[in-house]
Amino acid sequence: MKSLEPPPLRILERLSIHPWLVVGVTCAGAFIGQLDASIVQLALPALAQGFDVRVDSVRWVAIAYLLAFACSLAVSGRVSEMMGRKLPYLLGFALFTLASLLCGQAETLEQLVALRALQGVGGGLLGANSMTILVSSVPADKRPHAIGWFTTAQAVGVSLGPIAGGLLLDGLGWRWIFWAAVPFGLLAFAMGWLVLPRSPEGSRKSDETFDVAGAVLLVPALGLGVLALTQVSVWPVASPAMLASAGASILFLVLFLWREQRARWPVVDVALFRARDFTMGFMGVVMGYALLYGMLFLMSFAFVKGLDNSARVAGLKLATIPVLLGLLAPLGARLGARITARRTGAAGMALCLAAILGLVAISFGPDRLVVRLVALAMFGAGLGLFLAPNSHATIAAAPAGHAASAGGLVNLGRVLGSCLGVSAASSMLSWRLGLSGAADTMGPAFIEAVEGSLLVLAAFAVVAGVASLAVRPRSQT
Repeated sequence: MKSLEPPPLRILERLSIHPWLVVGVTCAGAFIGQLDASIVQLALPALAQGFDVRVDSVRWVAIAYLLAFACSLAVSGRVSEMMGRKLPYLLGFALFTLASLLCGQAETLEQLVALRALQGVGGGLLGANSMTILVSSVPADKRPHAIGWFTTAQAVGVSLGPIAGGLLLDGLGWRWIFWAAVPFGLLAFAMGWLVLPRSPEGSRKSDETFDVAGAVLLVPALGLGVLALTQVSVWPVASPAMLASAGASILFLVLFLWREQRARWPVVDVALFRARDFTMGFMGVVMGYALLYGMLFLMSFAFVKGLDNSARVAGLKLATIPVLLGLLAPLGARLGARITARRTGAAGMALCLAAILGLVAISFGPDRLVVRLVALAMFGAGLGLFLAPNSHATIAAAPAGHAASAGGLVNLGRVLGSCLGVSAASSMLSWRLGLSGAADTMGPAFIEAVEGSLLVLAAFAVVAGVASLAVRPRSQT
């Protein structure tokens, strides 16, 4: 059957740098997604005030996007394997851009949460294909550098998010934090149309079928699991709602894994997890992004509600984390290739852990601005050293011929980690605010709640470090 995908512009396809133009398009998708995510994290305190709701409610603006992203990611990836990757990727840009436009017009919190879920579906279409397109377009020996640039693009998006978000929130209001993504989405759509190659005909097999049963089991497994984690601070642990959500999530997950091991064309290639190094690397991906988004969530509230900073000032301070992440990501990729991702990742997590403990112990006093910024810079540098080499090593640990599937799972790990970070951090913060009675206050009581919540991130850093060290030593070439 003739491909429905639009061909790239011939003059661009003939250029020797065409593979790197493709990398540029995938980096554009990564940039847009992270720009939106970090802007929204900073805007949550403003949204809570604007809609007159508490942390328990406003966090769903972030979680709805991440949950829809996670639920649609694997399904989108499988559909793309069957239909080709260019059209779903372009559809992802279009849907994400349209939803961003509509988010800025929402009149109620419920409308905004629903539109954020729609935006998450667009993000899932982008995330399901970005890493796979990158991996298939660049020679194996160039992939560490390409993944390094991909990670840097994400970091730049996360870095600009707090800065641009602070300016937009103070100058124009919260609606503009969503509208800011619209021109970037339109530009990325045009770039993708002109640059991305058609999917190879040989990559689509005539007898492939979509595993409907696997998709039906995966969505509630993820959705109910995130719901249970997010509502820990709202529902008692032994309540019927909590037990039903957690139990059903586990049941659906077990059934999904059983189904995928027997399906000829599974939604997720779970066989990859039989390789210990891949499993440990995937765990590192999840923990690394849980650290990043958990810290962005907590520090946004710490600066705005705890230290009474304006959105502009809070954004500039918060940008310290992703700026250092972006600066160190290329170095992390090179060090991972030279002295192994195992050692580089462990060193990065040691830096993150030291930064978190420093924030908890000494960095929230009124005269501790420099110490606080140094701790945030250390945290960003540690993530920069960890994320890029860990992602590459995880893909490299997959068996031959499974690099594309591994890339898709790495993207799934990223969004699951982001969801875990926001859910766990927000639940801990809500719980501690409830204990102290500081839910509607600002100042020292709020800071104390944030300090205690940071210990959750310390646990994530320990798990990530252990996962990195659990990878078997091997020479990187």
